[in-house]
Amino acid sequence: MSAQETRNHKMNPPRTIAVTGGKGGVGKTSIALNLALTLARQQKRVLLLDGDTDLANVSIMLGLYPERTLANVMAGECRLEDILLEADYGLHIVPGASGVQECMDMDPEESFRLLRALSKLESRYDYVITDTAAGLQPAALHMIAAAELACIVVTPDPASLTDAFSLIKVLKRRGYRRTPSVLINMAQGASQARSVFQRLDSAARRHLQCSLHYMGGIWRDETLRQSVLNQRPVALLPPSDPSCRQFNTLADMLDVRLSQSPARKAGIAAYWHSVSKRQPERKQKADTAAPVAASPRERCLQAVGELEAVFEQTAQGAIDWQALVPEQREHLATHLRHLADEISLSSDTTESEQEPSQPVLPEPFYDRVSFGDQDKLVRVLREQPPDISLNEFLRSLANK
Repeated sequence: MSAQETRNHKMNPPRTIAVTGGKGGVGKTSIALNLALTLARQQKRVLLLDGDTDLANVSIMLGLYPERTLANVMAGECRLEDILLEADYGLHIVPGASGVQECMDMDPEESFRLLRALSKLESRYDYVITDTAAGLQPAALHMIAAAELACIVVTPDPASLTDAFSLIKVLKRRGYRRTPSVLINMAQGASQARSVFQRLDSAARRHLQCSLHYMGGIWRDETLRQSVLNQRPVALLPPSDPSCRQFNTLADMLDVRLSQSPARKAGIAAYWHSVSKRQPERKQKADTAAPVAASPRERCLQAVGELEAVFEQTAQGAIDWQALVPEQREHLATHLRHLADEISLSSDTTESEQEPSQPVLPEPFYDRVSFGDQDKLVRVLREQPPDISLNEFLRSLANK
């Protein structure tokens, strides 16, 4: 690359595409790999991020079995450049790219080191294509948000349509404002592909108030199916092959689609960096908002306060203790002693500070036989006139 080409390339950030799907088995990985090879065959610099799983499915489709993935880079065992795989036409592949989400759990310095390396890497390419995980996993949603164009792969299978609709629905709820593109895979022909897209687009317009972009279709044929078994993508076949021509058409459709919107200034690494910076703030807010479990002493004091409030409403805090018969005094004093012992024990020591050999004191109990159901007692307390004495109230309970 000449110095002038290098300067021009730095001025033009890579176009980022996320190939995704609402469910597995729709041919998403095959689409991403063949599209990347087709662009590389057109003398474009292409980086393919295998973000489907840590098993590096893209590499397996090429008959490559990487010894190291992004997980090794994150562990500090090697550099990002050391795990790059080179396929036909100079296509570069990063295996195990799904691990980039773990940057949010890393130390800020380690996270920044990895993302800075990824930023330098992606700046060398014209296209960065991500093969995302299928479904609604957080990693997949982040990978879609990081790319400037989302290509959702759908098949005529009704379950695929339903899952694709759910994916679009979740994206809209999370604030995704760009228009997703839809590619129909395994279609019987152009008519069926257009019909499947129109069904999904109509549902999105009616229920989600958004429209979709039709990226085209890939027809079902034996050559494409056999290419997966042979670990030789159809993009490596002669350009005159019908299966290979389909991806040339898809590449043209992609360029037209990308030309309709300006390139994003920030790449995938910049997006993940912004997400990793937001994580500590969210965690701090969550910790602040999380309710703190009350100690036994606090629960007792809260209960005493509620009882005092009830007595203030019913008897204005005036209890005629002298009017109580000896049996009633002794019964009430027993409950008060239990409550006082519990409060005293909680204030002196906590449960974690108690020695294992200490005897466990009996917890205060509510005498349901004498006072009846607790909720019923509270209701009766609130129904009493404010000038009633405690003696009269206890007598009314005994009568009932």
